[in-house]
Amino acid sequence: MSAVDDGSPTAPALRIVRGTPTADELAALVVVLAAAAGDPQEPSVPAAVSQWAAPARLMRPMVVPTGWWASSLPR
Repeated sequence: MSAVDDGSPTAPALRIVRGTPTADELAALVVVLAAAAGDPQEPSVPAAVSQWAAPARLMRPMVVPTGWWASSLPR
């Protein structure tokens, strides 16, 4: 983010309307708002899905009369 600081005062981005939050509470609020805003330049790449727990692995292969012989063949 490149902003030009010309020295003029700007309006605050966050204003507490009621109560007196502690420094920890205010920091927690800023962190939550910053996380909710996200980073628009960050690419959203889907995570790689592991095939270890895929439901297709639970399926039993078709049983054929020559299955015992075919089980030793390379796939």
